[in-house]
Amino acid sequence: MQHQLINHSPDLKHLRDEGYDLEVKGGYVCIHHIPYVNAEMQVKFGSLISALSLVSPTSISKPADHTAYFMGEMPCHKNGMPYTSIVNHSQTTTLVEGLVGNHFLSSKPECGFYSDFYDKLTRYAKLISAPAKSLDRNVTATPFNPFRDDREESAFNYFDTNSSRANIVQVNAKLSGQKIVIIGMGGTGSYILDQVAKTPVAEIHLYDGDVFSQHNAFRSPGAPSIEELDLKKNKAEYFAEIYSKMHKGIIPHVEYITKENVRLLKDASYVFICVDNNSARRDIIEELLKLKVSFIDVGLGVTLVDDHLIGIVRTTTGTELKNDHLCKRIPLEETEENEYATNIQIADLNALNAIMAVIKWKKLSSFYQDLIEEHQTTYSINVAQLLNGDTTA
Repeated sequence: MQHQLINHSPDLKHLRDEGYDLEVKGGYVCIHHIPYVNAEMQVKFGSLISALSLVSPTSISKPADHTAYFMGEMPCHKNGMPYTSIVNHSQTTTLVEGLVGNHFLSSKPECGFYSDFYDKLTRYAKLISAPAKSLDRNVTATPFNPFRDDREESAFNYFDTNSSRANIVQVNAKLSGQKIVIIGMGGTGSYILDQVAKTPVAEIHLYDGDVFSQHNAFRSPGAPSIEELDLKKNKAEYFAEIYSKMHKGIIPHVEYITKENVRLLKDASYVFICVDNNSARRDIIEELLKLKVSFIDVGLGVTLVDDHLIGIVRTTTGTELKNDHLCKRIPLEETEENEYATNIQIADLNALNAIMAVIKWKKLSSFYQDLIEEHQTTYSINVAQLLNGDTTA
């Protein structure tokens, strides 16, 4: 993919063709072998790094700003004085595995912007390397080294430039390698997939034995055509086909999870339970507790009262260490008074339920800070009340 991106980007190709030691990795473009002078007036070599502005896997736009990173010691003038005119501040920032920004650079051209990445990176390369060349005229920033190809395994079919632009690649990496299971691909389950598919988890397993029908289209992400609805695809297969365009390792299972086959989930990192059958929910939870697999159960109870909808959106977490609250928080028996059996589901509430569940999963994965470690969250619609309970912190 790196070769394709560079070959389709005239400014990156120009850099490579001129002999710069170019690398594209995790949404960043990096030029290695940039000569510079350190505080001891020695000639060293560092790396110049800039976040890419990708519009597709093989196309980039103009640089988003005029800043960049330098990996190495403090670049100095030939007398060893720090190059403060271009170094804004020095603080080690891990950008992506193997690329660290030790110094944040800021040098705005007179016109106020760089026309492309060739313009931006060659200007920084010349500024940083000028003192080194004055000490040793043989040093060069264009060594014509063999072009490195980034073959790292990625969960995505194209670069996650959103994380690189926000400098949270290392935080995002906390989710990598996980095996996520979503049971039930109705409204809430499909929105959970929409969010999880934007993270670097290794596998996403989808379980549902039902067909994607017309009513599902009105409480799920996306906009299927009439022709797609006529195909009557299984829900898991339908959504796997869509999100596999972005994320690798999405595996559909055309079956329901029951007490008999729940052991299929024994290797899961986390399980999202999105079912509307309480007896099935009970069986799944009992077995997951035996398997010591952490899970997040979602529930949506909406009723029609005086021509208005009222209800509660619920997210309940169960882990090996905290599960004594489940029996009082999750409806586990089928009853006539079951508020979750009305089957009134609205896309925005399904989406909210999914977001609440995904945020909790990210807290469990140390992506977000979690100061109270809640295992129960409810949102009451008519009073706009968000309550947390069963905390462990």
